[in-house]
Amino acid sequence: MKYYALFNPYSGKCEGELSVKPLEKFFPEIEAINVTDISDYKDFIGKINEDDVVIICGGDGTLNRFINQTDNLEIKNEILYFPAGSGNDFANDLGKKAEDGPFKINEYLKDLPYVYVKGNKYRFLNGIGYGIDGYCCEVGDEQKKKSKKAVNYTTIAIKGLLFFYKRTNAIVTVDGKEYSYKKVWFAPTMHGRFFGGGMMCAPNQDRLNKDRSLSLVVLNKSSKLRTLMIFPTIFKGEHIKHTDIITVHTGHDITVKFDKPTALQIDGETIKNVTEYTARSVVAEKKADAVCLAESK
Repeated sequence: MKYYALFNPYSGKCEGELSVKPLEKFFPEIEAINVTDISDYKDFIGKINEDDVVIICGGDGTLNRFINQTDNLEIKNEILYFPAGSGNDFANDLGKKAEDGPFKINEYLKDLPYVYVKGNKYRFLNGIGYGIDGYCCEVGDEQKKKSKKAVNYTTIAIKGLLFFYKRTNAIVTVDGKEYSYKKVWFAPTMHGRFFGGGMMCAPNQDRLNKDRSLSLVVLNKSSKLRTLMIFPTIFKGEHIKHTDIITVHTGHDITVKFDKPTALQIDGETIKNVTEYTARSVVAEKKADAVCLAESK
């Protein structure tokens, strides 16, 4: 049995292979592999033994790239995760910290939802941020290009809320039912509970719920002052108590359309100038595939 640590040189503080160092106290021998050196995961998995253990060392973005690059690939190896990113929302959702050591995640990589954006299809692990949360990732990316200092997304959100982010109008469709919202701050679809490095956006969402449903959380009609006042409550998930400005929809097939282009984030990975997205649970995805197959005959 061998242990392979797949590290992302750009996660966290961009410490590269140094992020693997803490793993040595859990495993006597471990081989560090830069994920940017893996061009084909099918080839990589095919060359290691089934009893070898793969440890993903990085943040939510590293996990996102792994699940998309291994989509439709059967992996029999044990997959562990060691949170070494700046946000670590996946680990937060499971109540795990870096000091706890690597933990097995195979069950969390099954039956993941999909999102369609700009003609592309992606799997996602935590959520699809659309609105001020997408804006925060866009600004954070620009800060990372200029400095190696840790990005403070909370500060970006507050400044965006007060000065820079412009609200949009939205048309939302959840399992065929359409809703209209004015002056929307955000409209993320969540598979897990957390986004933004510790914000409990969807406190009632269970990533392993039996019917694999997703949660859409809409914040709208709130003034800058009131939004700023309730902002701290999002870290404990208490913002959803404000039902006059917060709406939570649960469903399997969710489409959100904004009336002007806005940045969107998928597990922390930013896509700019997006006007709409569609998120589907594995249940809705299979149903859509069946319809397409029937229509093609």
